[in-house]
Amino acid sequence: MRVFNKSYCMVKPSDQTRSTKLALSELDQTGVITHVPTIYFYKHSPEDWLTVLQTLKTSLSSILLHFFPLAGRLSLIDGGRLELNCNAAGAQFVEAYADIKLLDLDTLLPSQVYHQLIPSIDYQNITLEEIPLLVLQVTRFTCGGFTLGLNISHVVADGQSALHFVSEWARVCRGEPLETPPYIDRKILRAGDPPRTLEMIHHEQFDPPPILIDQSDEKERERATTVTMLKLTATQVETLKIKANESTTSEMSRGFTRYEAISAHIWRTSCKARNHKPEQPTALAFCVDVRTKMRPPLPQKYFGNAIVNMIVTGCSGEIISNPLGYVSSKIRDVINKVDDEYVNSVIDFLKNQEELSMFRELIPTSGNEEHFYGNPNVGVISWLSLPIYGADFGWGKEIHMSPGTHESDGDSVILHGKDGDGSVVVALCLQVRHMEEFKKLFYHDIDMI
Repeated sequence: MRVFNKSYCMVKPSDQTRSTKLALSELDQTGVITHVPTIYFYKHSPEDWLTVLQTLKTSLSSILLHFFPLAGRLSLIDGGRLELNCNAAGAQFVEAYADIKLLDLDTLLPSQVYHQLIPSIDYQNITLEEIPLLVLQVTRFTCGGFTLGLNISHVVADGQSALHFVSEWARVCRGEPLETPPYIDRKILRAGDPPRTLEMIHHEQFDPPPILIDQSDEKERERATTVTMLKLTATQVETLKIKANESTTSEMSRGFTRYEAISAHIWRTSCKARNHKPEQPTALAFCVDVRTKMRPPLPQKYFGNAIVNMIVTGCSGEIISNPLGYVSSKIRDVINKVDDEYVNSVIDFLKNQEELSMFRELIPTSGNEEHFYGNPNVGVISWLSLPIYGADFGWGKEIHMSPGTHESDGDSVILHGKDGDGSVVVALCLQVRHMEEFKKLFYHDIDMI
């Protein structure tokens, strides 16, 4: 596939927006602070292609009046902290053309095509203050179909917020009014406020992750990775849940969720596929949405990051040799820790740090200096509760939606099947040398249950 004739423009809000420096919460500026890619595939539009492009640009300009942080830029301030400059600099809009039909993509892996259909971000050669927070690419195929590839800064929006933006943009593009405006003020998560307590509670998720016993961290990060999409039928999902819940006790108020069971299965499978020694330390990283866990709950459509990063650790021998329910319970125990008090303890811990940049997975101004979170570890992010499908910009709903290019060893995303039949898809990135064994074990172990 060849993508060509790219043209670039900056789409700015259609009217004057509030010009201000917006304080970011600690949850905004730690963990993943790069852009998060997603991609939508559409059949051909009955309208002229130039009309499609103009409609997308005009509606984007209009919706940025409400989601004006996405038109701003980031800057570094004291203590390695980030600040959001709402300067209406705009979102980058890329037009492109591909020399194949959409149907021809079925023979290609996501990693082979997505990087051409979703605009990349050059963190190394562009200063932080110049990087757009929203970058998108509309690519037309020879059949008349097109893709919409988005890259949205994780500093500005988590998954819930990003999908709220996409949903409202689609409504406006269809000619409908805004349904629910975003709640912009980060003060509700104490952005810019001093810590409430100076007590330094230890939070394990901010420690350096486990590394391989007999390999160098540097050698592992250089290994080639690949991406795959693993489908689980509703029956396979239910099989995993049943197996996990076989060992539940009467003290448990509810059985394990599909996320807990699938995550436990991914963790166990990765330990096997990577052929870890029994004593090898390993971690599973994930995030928890805190919108309903705060007291009072956060306002409807809070726009920002309302997630805390969590970690569960063990040894590979422990994870492999114990039942699925045991591993699921380790994940459940960590999830249950997250309440209003815990979230505020995380915020206070970060507020008490003189230098915040060490708690990021990427420092855009100084290159890729993050802790390597690959082998022997995994990350499992859930999109199971997110409204990821149904983005109709006026030419029908997408025929396919997917996470974009994730090239970090061990990263995975769980999303529900489009047909609402109880199936799920696991988008997984793993080292090439381990992928085939992982896929074989992933399904074999379910069939053996």
